[in-house]
Amino acid sequence: MSDNSFDVVVIGSGPGGYVTAIRAAQLGFKTAIVEKAYLGGICNNWGCIPTKALLRSAEMYHAFQHAKDYGLSADNVSFDLKAVIARSRGVVKRLNGGVEFLMKKNKIAIIWGEATLEAPGKFTVQKAQAEPPKGALGEGSYTAKHIIVATGARPRVLPGIEPDKKLVWTYFEAMNPDRMPKSLLVVGSGAIGIEFASFYRTMGAEVTVVEVLPQILPVEDAEIAAFARKQFEKQGIKILANTKVTKLEKKADSVVATIDDGKKPVTQEFDRVISAVGVVGNIEGFGLEKLGVEIERGCIVIDKYGKTNVPGIYAIGDVAGPPMLAHKAEHEGVICIEAIKGMNPHAMDKTLIPGCTYCHPQIASVGLTEARAKEAGRDIRVGRFPFVANGKAIAQGEDQGMVKVIFDKKTGQLLGAHMVGAEVVEMIQGFVVAMNLETTEEELFHTIFPHPTISETMKEAVLDAYGRVLNS
Repeated sequence: MSDNSFDVVVIGSGPGGYVTAIRAAQLGFKTAIVEKAYLGGICNNWGCIPTKALLRSAEMYHAFQHAKDYGLSADNVSFDLKAVIARSRGVVKRLNGGVEFLMKKNKIAIIWGEATLEAPGKFTVQKAQAEPPKGALGEGSYTAKHIIVATGARPRVLPGIEPDKKLVWTYFEAMNPDRMPKSLLVVGSGAIGIEFASFYRTMGAEVTVVEVLPQILPVEDAEIAAFARKQFEKQGIKILANTKVTKLEKKADSVVATIDDGKKPVTQEFDRVISAVGVVGNIEGFGLEKLGVEIERGCIVIDKYGKTNVPGIYAIGDVAGPPMLAHKAEHEGVICIEAIKGMNPHAMDKTLIPGCTYCHPQIASVGLTEARAKEAGRDIRVGRFPFVANGKAIAQGEDQGMVKVIFDKKTGQLLGAHMVGAEVVEMIQGFVVAMNLETTEEELFHTIFPHPTISETMKEAVLDAYGRVLNS
């Protein structure tokens, strides 16, 4: 093949895109990846990774402020916002270099620019503004037997609360503030909104969260969300559920928000506003419409292996629909490329995709919520176990949390697991593995959990579902 002809081309180098490209190269395909801005996509550069770096700084700051609780002394604790942000951006730079290294290691060509699909198997690339990595290909016409769209998503914009990047932020600006706001309004209480609310509150801002639905963290189990809400409110976060922001009036260095709870609209002034009302897939402007690729509700329609209705065109990740999570995109991409290779991979079961929110306390879940299980007509058993009865959690000073599990009463199948508290984003994978292996309660009864660990709460919750709890 020539330098402009490939077996597989992936458009977009986010987690889904670059992992798919690596798997394609491993399977012997001549592979290229197209990127116009930064290797690693939004997740590595402006999402998953830098937010966790910021939240780690907030966690350390919180710990220093409570040193006395642990018999320690830490006087005059303060923070340097520029240094906090610099650390976060340093983490990003390191990971960017890592993605570039992986492309070279796997002999994947990097095509730097903006792709436009001209026909199945054909696309052109125009020059991008961002500086290309050394050795990257550039402008020109290219061909590929298989083109995989992995262009990710961008912040959703609602009428009346359009971001202006100065006073009204998306997550881009929220990760790189010029100063710490004294007061902050967060519109939306999903993972993005709650993580930023947690970060800014820990760093000293007065934070108000507005959610249009009755429940914050709307995708989570209602009981877990209610527990988390109490913890957030104890920290001083003001939460207004069943409420809308109907208007933002921008002043020189503040914003006056009109907040309507359905009874009486009120106005309140904030230094800054974060719009965290979700994301939308990047599906416009590069030729999908021209090729007749089927779009539904802002997402590319695919089959269980990533195929679109147009032969040779595939889609994975955020553009292919919810849940819009990096790990979903990665797994979806591997399934897609293995299907192209003829390996007959297992189709993705979206009920087995874990979700994590990295606030304080952390939240993690997989499978059906209690409400969803009941809606599906399942006869269920529910088990719960509080962190306040766990020795390791008490020793760590992190006794506010709980684990909740949901079983099918007839078969013993684990239908869902939901957690709130310290370390739960690391613990959830135990239940994810269990559900993938179709584990029953009997097998979990016989599983030995190490002591002392917070993970013991997982087994205790299982025991509780069957009236056998030991430590509560």
